[in-house]
Amino acid sequence: MRHFLTLADFTKEELIEMITLAQKIKEQTKKKQFVPYLEHQTLGMIFEKSSTRTRVSFETGIYQLGGIGLFLSSNDIQLGRGEPMKDTARVISRMVDMVMIRTFEQSRLDEFSAYSQVPIINGLSNEYHPVQIMTDYFTLLELGFTDPVVAYVGDGNNIAHSWLMLASKLGLELRIATPIGYECQQSIVDEALGFAKLSGAKITFYNDPKEAVKNVDVVITDTWISMGQESEKETKLKAFDGYMVDDTMMSFAKSSAVFMHCLPAYRGYEVSEEVFEAHSDTIFLEAENRLHAQKGIMVWLDNHRND
Repeated sequence: MRHFLTLADFTKEELIEMITLAQKIKEQTKKKQFVPYLEHQTLGMIFEKSSTRTRVSFETGIYQLGGIGLFLSSNDIQLGRGEPMKDTARVISRMVDMVMIRTFEQSRLDEFSAYSQVPIINGLSNEYHPVQIMTDYFTLLELGFTDPVVAYVGDGNNIAHSWLMLASKLGLELRIATPIGYECQQSIVDEALGFAKLSGAKITFYNDPKEAVKNVDVVITDTWISMGQESEKETKLKAFDGYMVDDTMMSFAKSSAVFMHCLPAYRGYEVSEEVFEAHSDTIFLEAENRLHAQKGIMVWLDNHRND
């Protein structure tokens, strides 16, 4: 059985298969052709972290595929009262066909998947956000970028980690700019660089964001203060001085460059109002494509249930 926990678990060919499925399903959806790929199947959706896009996209997605989604807040199930993750996994996976989990430590996903009888999807963890990065790449392909040079500017967080995995698997050029002290986790960097040797990917790290974005096709950022980090806000604002993606920073990229943000976006912090609104069509296409990219992932997992 295959789970979708981190992009490190897949080959380039498998990732492209998922994207291709997503493209096909999006085309069908736009024509109101709702093919019941997952007819009568149930997706359990466990949320230990709140969300807008993840809940709406997964719940709508499984419905459009012919199934049903169950929203399971940690406040509503025994997991929130201290039931061990492995027990929750052994119960829920006997009742549903697939589970999406949005949680804290990646180790919680690892434990759940070890005891699950059905495929598990990482809807976000502290370390990775793979469904978002699959969506980003899906969106770039739709915009005509087949081999983009990508710059990520900001915190070395789950978005940066997942872009590291995608770029290193697909052989892309990725530049990551982070302030000193906010770099990506070294173990994740080492793993990605190992994949890059095989794929030919070019991965470079910077502390100067303007150097990182020179002549790139795509500039990506994310919030500096993730959920659970609110107490670090003032410290982070000082550390990230000069990291806002504004018109000046975008001027170092190609004139045709696009800006992407997984949302929610905090104008005046990681991105200026002007840059956000100038690239809003791309940003909200990216948001919409969460729905379709995740449908591709769910159908792919179902097709490989017995691998």
